[in-house]
Amino acid sequence: MFIRRGRVGGRRPLVASHLPITHKATPAESAQHKATKERIVEAAGRYGLEAEAEAEAEVALVNRRSVSDAVVTGPNGLRIGREIQYHHLSPSSVRRRSVNALEHGVTPLWVAKDRTASLIDRAPWARVDDMPWKDIADGKEMVIRGGYRHLEVWKCVPSSERHCLVSDGASHCGDIHADWFVPALCLPQRRPVHIEDLVLQSATGESVPVYVPNRGNSRIGRHMWVSADDRALWQELIGERTPLPTAPDEDADDVITFAEQEVDRTCRAGRRAGSSATAAPFAVLTSRPVVSPFPACPSSALATRCESPLWNVPPPPPRWAVRRGSRSVLNGR
Repeated sequence: MFIRRGRVGGRRPLVASHLPITHKATPAESAQHKATKERIVEAAGRYGLEAEAEAEAEVALVNRRSVSDAVVTGPNGLRIGREIQYHHLSPSSVRRRSVNALEHGVTPLWVAKDRTASLIDRAPWARVDDMPWKDIADGKEMVIRGGYRHLEVWKCVPSSERHCLVSDGASHCGDIHADWFVPALCLPQRRPVHIEDLVLQSATGESVPVYVPNRGNSRIGRHMWVSADDRALWQELIGERTPLPTAPDEDADDVITFAEQEVDRTCRAGRRAGSSATAAPFAVLTSRPVVSPFPACPSSALATRCESPLWNVPPPPPRWAVRRGSRSVLNGR
């Protein structure tokens, strides 16, 4: 465990966090990652698309490299960089790497298997089922469970099957509403989109990424893949083109360092000052040190009793004892 600065409202208090700060992929995750990458490359080859998937497809940047697991190039030169992220990655890293790819002509497409992944709605993404690597390699159906939506437009009247977005279903306003739905919730229900479908459609421009701001808070929104026709209709309805958000500034929470030392499990309780035992390893923090509100306690506090206590404990209040057949006396007197 170590200490970092958190966010609570407008304050930045010190909060506890736990190691490890990075996730090391397990053998099962590594096998899933490799099988998914090979399946994307094979699908691109079957459709006659150019795919780069060596150890990693790298695009040189100024100070660092933006790495994609597979870069598929469409017939019109459109480049889609697929990043298969089956383990945890910080939200700011997702946004920053996505913007770096866009700046170098590569449209990012993040692939996740966890519905709670931090990359969801922070970059163009697609979520698939968590399945064994052998099923992926054998060609088992990989349906896009999240990240791909269809635009539904309806008139808000009592006979409509959709509820009112303004009143949240309390009434009907009579206006035209439009919202995005996954294929299973469309009316009528649309056929599911598979990962091979997205490989082809994203490279040819038939499916495109779009960023939809939240109705209640324009500062947040959702990233999704949609058809080019749906995006054109959406832009016509809202009358504007919403660009993708830019990368955030460097956050102090993303830069955490610690001393890579073994944990000293030796108990030093009761040892007096001057002992030959060395101090236990401690975490190296980049933030300011914690200032204790209590006066410093001398080193003899490591012993069983401390000559200068940190606070004075008042004596206990008097107790009343009542004896049968006699008056109440104080403390037995």
